Amino acid sequence: MRKVFLPPDLKTFWSMKADYPQALVYAGGTDLLVRLRLRLSDSPVLICLERIEELKGIEDRGREVLIRAGTTHAAALAHPLIQRHFPVLSQALRVLGSPPIRHMGTLGGNLVTASPAGDTLPPLTVLEAEVEIQKSNARHRLAIKDFLLGPGLTSLKADELVTGVWIKKQPGTILQYFEKVGQRKSLAIALVSMAAALKMEKGIVQSARLAWGSVGPTVIRCPEAEAILKGHPLTAALLEKAAASIRQSVTPITDLRAGAEYRRQVAGNLLFRLLDLVPKN
Repeated sequence: MRKVFLPPDLKTFWSMKADYPQALVYAGGTDLLVRLRLRLSDSPVLICLERIEELKGIEDRGREVLIRAGTTHAAALAHPLIQRHFPVLSQALRVLGSPPIRHMGTLGGNLVTASPAGDTLPPLTVLEAEVEIQKSNARHRLAIKDFLLGPGLTSLKADELVTGVWIKKQPGTILQYFEKVGQRKSLAIALVSMAAALKMEKGIVQSARLAWGSVGPTVIRCPEAEAILKGHPLTAALLEKAAASIRQSVTPITDLRAGAEYRRQVAGNLLFRLLDLVPKN
């Protein structure tokens, strides 16, 4: 018989975690409960975070927005701060799973699961988000690029908990875009996904942040492709040059859903979607 605890607040959570240090911690459980059913994970003790109100909500903190880790995908998608400042994240949340999954799954859970196909991870990467991590008596922030280490692998320690995500508000000149390619138009796991944040001035790319999912052990950024775009107007010829660079940088695998070469080709092709961001005269 497996024990399941539902602490009402963080103080109680830390007390339970001290009593059961090997307990599996979850919020919505959309990934963990599947793994338990398939016997891919096992623990005699589970601690569910869904009743802890301290872990829920989105707050305007001046130059930054704090998304607490227990905020569901549906709540984040509906929030005006996310819609206004982070459309790339809204676009990803809109195609994440199904309505029931979006109402159960949480942003913190998507981070900690650290799937290469996690829909929120490329957007959070181009937004240069910071992950808030708490111990029982201290908390700190860590850049998302340093938090995600590999498939299902993060820098989170056994005595730590993800409590939030901090994102700097993006200037209005930053154009944001997300797209994923799957085997169907909805309820799809990403075969390849791409997030972009471009700063444009008079039609010229001043800076570019690009990130891909499902084409490596974790989110992939390509500094070479970003450098190719900088200082130039977006044209098909320029994007083809950048696409060649990303196809060389990604390290996709072949699995039941798609081949490595297909993923490599699509990763480059998605760059051409950025032409849609160019204002038409």
